[in-house]
Amino acid sequence: MAAAHDKLEPVTVPTNQRVVRDEKNDDASSGDMRETLVEVSTHNQLLRHLGNRQIQLIAVGGSIGTALFVSIGGGLAKGGPGSLLIGYTIYAIMVGMVNNSMAEMVTYMPVSGSFIRMAGRWVDEALGFMAGWNFFLYEACLIPFEISAINLVLGFWRDDIPAAAICVACIVLYALINIVAVQYFGEAEFWLSIGKLLLICILYMFTLVTMCGGNPQHDAYGFRYWSDPGAFATYIHDGSLGRFEGFLGAVFSAGFTVVGPEYLAMVAGEAERPRTYLKNGFKTVYWRFGAFFIGGALCVGIVLPWNDNTLQNADTGTANGSPYVIAMQNMGIGILPHIVNALMITSIFSAGNAYTYCAMRSLYGLACDGQAPRIFQKTLKNGIPVYAFAVVMVFPFLSFLQVSNNTAQVVTWLATLTQGSQMINYIVTSLTYIFFYNATKAQGIDRKTLPYYGYFQPYCGYIALAWMIVIEGIFGYSVFLPGKWNVGNFFAFYTMAIVAFCTFFGWKIYRRTRFVAPAEADLVWDKPAIDAYEASYTEPPTRFRDEMREMFMGKRKRENYMGEDPN
Repeated sequence: MAAAHDKLEPVTVPTNQRVVRDEKNDDASSGDMRETLVEVSTHNQLLRHLGNRQIQLIAVGGSIGTALFVSIGGGLAKGGPGSLLIGYTIYAIMVGMVNNSMAEMVTYMPVSGSFIRMAGRWVDEALGFMAGWNFFLYEACLIPFEISAINLVLGFWRDDIPAAAICVACIVLYALINIVAVQYFGEAEFWLSIGKLLLICILYMFTLVTMCGGNPQHDAYGFRYWSDPGAFATYIHDGSLGRFEGFLGAVFSAGFTVVGPEYLAMVAGEAERPRTYLKNGFKTVYWRFGAFFIGGALCVGIVLPWNDNTLQNADTGTANGSPYVIAMQNMGIGILPHIVNALMITSIFSAGNAYTYCAMRSLYGLACDGQAPRIFQKTLKNGIPVYAFAVVMVFPFLSFLQVSNNTAQVVTWLATLTQGSQMINYIVTSLTYIFFYNATKAQGIDRKTLPYYGYFQPYCGYIALAWMIVIEGIFGYSVFLPGKWNVGNFFAFYTMAIVAFCTFFGWKIYRRTRFVAPAEADLVWDKPAIDAYEASYTEPPTRFRDEMREMFMGKRKRENYMGEDPN
């Protein structure tokens, strides 16, 4: 195995540095020069080996997993199709505002650790410490969640498959994919994301065809379930209060399902041409939210009534609880449920793989800023943070809890525990952007000159910040209702909020940190090295469709990024 490397000393690269090379040796030397520029980047030993094709598919499918295909049924059962569609639409808009903020910061400063380290640099070192450990624990705990979900989906075919065997197989595969060079991780995610897109297309076509009468009963049911049993379900209480609580249940379901920009941000330190390719990736987030999450909420509400008896399993993550599978079985469709569940396994596996990657990079980013032991900053020659990898691979063993407990219960524990953590990520991102915005004004930086210009700012940052704080505070409100108090449920909902509070104020008191004034924020940071790295390219950036054409057809149209023939 390759030996680990210690952190390289920072090397200052002038802002106006440009790499000049002999044209004859351009192709041979450009790769080595870019590797050198990556290595001299302050506190960064990760290698930029993720190409445009891989980044775009990670952006499209990196965060799609159990929630969109299975757990979304819990939101339908609580709120009904109307509340589900409205709740997912509102939440997608709010996360879109977070994406608007994150894209501007990450494309300007595409560093390892991304928004976690930005919080420490531009807001308060204590906020970076809290954000880093919150994100690390969030990602790490989601790995056993997805492994447990795979076991449940496999239960669709057989209930005698040893849970321990599946756990071991997943852990080994995650380890192999994430210990090799990052381009192999990107390639794996590329193909797994294609499987997710195929699954989504199948489910959408299933919805369209069956609602128009293409089912064994030849029943053109259309939007029947919106009127019978109705568009809005009641939850906990009856009447208007119950319908409002049903709407809240749908919103909280969206809080676990509608995610994505943070995964794209975490590849910033290993992306080729990050200011171009990441910008394109962040732009796809908006239509992905509409096509996948809002479209998924609409389809689920069409194919199944919210009062279906089997739907109660959806919140525990069983394959039989997937609203699509339930609908197929209700219609007497025989083969399609097996195809859907097979593709669902690849989707869930891919999500766990992405969580493993992000957990490693967040721990590495913490070590880069001195907020985790320095040993986690050591990397192999292929750029993999080896000791961070070793620690992250401990967390998948939590999936063995299902061997002695009910598997569905383990999934529910992990899902509830991590949901609050996700909203804290968005709170941190929005707050960091507000400080970043104020810093650009104070230092005379025209935001329109940045690689990505976020419109409607800083209002998007303020609105998203307020929304996420409110949702974080109330998403466990049910434990405070009369007769509903349960200590275990309280800590399931609010453990991560308590951890965030303790880590922020603990680090602030220990290190006596202070909030960064706008005029003092370090907006230079790694920018000189990143500028030099970007300038080392002489060839135009490739387009996604050109790379796909080359892959599948062996042809590559010689066009630059603007669509013009260079000849």
